[in-house]
Amino acid sequence: MGRVLGRDEAFGHTPDDFVVEARWAEGHPERLPALAAELVRLNPHIILCAGSEAGLATKQATATIPIVLAVSSDPVGAGLVASLGRPGGNVTGLSLASTDVAGKHVELLKILVPQARRVAVLMNPHDPTHAERAAGIIAAAESVGVDAFTVQAATVDQIDGAFAEIARGKADALIILGTPIFNLMANDITKLSIVSRLPVFSDSASAVRLGIGIMGYGADVKDLFRRAAYYVDRILKDAKPGDLPIEQPTKFELVINLKTAKAIGITVPPSLLARADDVIE
Repeated sequence: MGRVLGRDEAFGHTPDDFVVEARWAEGHPERLPALAAELVRLNPHIILCAGSEAGLATKQATATIPIVLAVSSDPVGAGLVASLGRPGGNVTGLSLASTDVAGKHVELLKILVPQARRVAVLMNPHDPTHAERAAGIIAAAESVGVDAFTVQAATVDQIDGAFAEIARGKADALIILGTPIFNLMANDITKLSIVSRLPVFSDSASAVRLGIGIMGYGADVKDLFRRAAYYVDRILKDAKPGDLPIEQPTKFELVINLKTAKAIGITVPPSLLARADDVIE
């Protein structure tokens, strides 16, 4: 969550012409409303948010200050905007959602773990987009004859219990839905997956770079943050956020972590390695 003061100079200007006030919840989503209220009291020109939870907290704090979503898994489903084409209100920006991305996740997981017949989906119950994303993955899995079930974790303290539930459910693999709190659990998730020899697939490529899972596929988050500068520039030039359509991602990444794969005892097929944008060794 960040606050932009003055003119944003990402489009041909200089850094000296703007000031950014940044706030970070440090993995504690319950802090977001207070942080959003703090930024609103500073009366900024624009508030830039990363994630649907930050976006919702900020939208509840102000109906007048423009809000730009650098990333949001499903801004419509989360209730941040009325529609992608005509957001309305004071929110606009970028979405991580794309047509049939859930099907792509299941397809790639089946190539990595062809013997998988039962898959767990780890979700954060506090993330407003996870229920729908999990439902999409479950439907995609069932369409190819794979059983799938959800497991929840909202804090680091709950991750051990989540993996115990996954074991009881006899899952052959795990799909993790991207969310900031899971990024903070990267070390715990990796250790538990190695101990249980459970192949982990992330729906966020960037999460794999943090050490979560063997493989991840998703929108290029860095590209979305760069694109967010376009929205900041337009709004500072008097465009109304509600009139700026939400953009969906056009650039996706497949990232594979061979180190984690080796630790779990998984051989990554050459066909996947050839498709990968980044291979961590």
